[in-house]
Amino acid sequence: MNVLVIQPGFPAEIPYFVRGLARSGVRVLGVGDQPAAMLPKAAREALTAYLHVPNIWDAGELIRALAAWDVPLKLHRVECLWEAAMELAAEVRQAFGLPGLTPYKTLLFRDKDLMRNALDEAGIRNPRHAKATTESQILEAAEHTGFPLIVKPVAGAGSANTYRVDSREELRSLLPRLRGIEAVVVEEFIRGTEYTFDTVCANGQILFHNVELYRPDMLSARSIESVCPQTISLRDLSASHFQRAKAMSQGVIEALGYPTGFTHMEWFHTPEDEVVFGEIAARPPGGNSGELMNRTCDFDVYRAWGEALLHGRLRQPVERKYNVAMVFKRARGQGRIQAITGLRDTEARLGDALVRHELLPPGSLRRNWKQTLLSDGFVMLRHPDLETTLRLTDFVVERLQLHAG
Repeated sequence: MNVLVIQPGFPAEIPYFVRGLARSGVRVLGVGDQPAAMLPKAAREALTAYLHVPNIWDAGELIRALAAWDVPLKLHRVECLWEAAMELAAEVRQAFGLPGLTPYKTLLFRDKDLMRNALDEAGIRNPRHAKATTESQILEAAEHTGFPLIVKPVAGAGSANTYRVDSREELRSLLPRLRGIEAVVVEEFIRGTEYTFDTVCANGQILFHNVELYRPDMLSARSIESVCPQTISLRDLSASHFQRAKAMSQGVIEALGYPTGFTHMEWFHTPEDEVVFGEIAARPPGGNSGELMNRTCDFDVYRAWGEALLHGRLRQPVERKYNVAMVFKRARGQGRIQAITGLRDTEARLGDALVRHELLPPGSLRRNWKQTLLSDGFVMLRHPDLETTLRLTDFVVERLQLHAG
């Protein structure tokens, strides 16, 4: 099988998917706007051929460049694992008559209003919602959803430009900040514990799934600087709400007609024991979640994705062995990192549970916490017992600090 990957060198985890695809037995070709010499090593070594198209975002130019590419191989699939280029990949598939998500099907994953309408028709519980393109429509939508509510772009990712609003007065004060957004979805705010449901699928069926706990919820993590976001890949998925979430997620995949590849879903478990769907993306999650899955099961999820594409099944055994936590650290203060405190205590306390840590060294400029979940570094740890895992993550949150100034 010959698979073309659009933008094989970006974002940071994509080269590992490219390598996993090659290791599964696929011949991998790449096209992107990065010069070949600038591709990360993992991607560069896995590619059979690479086409540099500087203006890749012009679909017509990209399609013409691919048609003229002097590579004696027949393409069987076009894959893209980056949210921003999903619609571009669909146009390429359509131009060459290749399987996968069509431009319309892709919109069901990109346009949250279309997505929710399709889920409503399928009877899948998701927040009450309404699309709005004007200020008056936003206020009218609020009457439908009630307060508190969430306002977010119709097409977006990672909780960017997403707001919780608790009253009509607060909504009116928010309106000027929304004027640069073409269309928004106003939706019911769901109170509950927030999780992911990530899958590798083939022919519309889930072959592998993973659940991660957001601690705290993603909106809080993305909107409060003092928060120390945590993503915890869970070992034991036997509880009733996880089983119901799996059935719901399979229903979502069927309702939206997702065929083969990776999906990233989010959902809520409410205090009333209700399972409520959040949203879905036709791509893997970010935030080093691929590594969390690998270390949960001691297998290769990147290769598993390739196996699903090539064989329609997994050739690796899957055994959930560990809870794996990623604790993201944000420096206190602004400017450059001046010091790191509590690192030795953290290493001693975690012991064998410590997987690795990656922290900005002193002298480095702080990252913009609103633009990257990775923040100023992270600690990864794992343990088979969930309560122990949570205690260890709490220790990292409290004891390990980066100081900027």
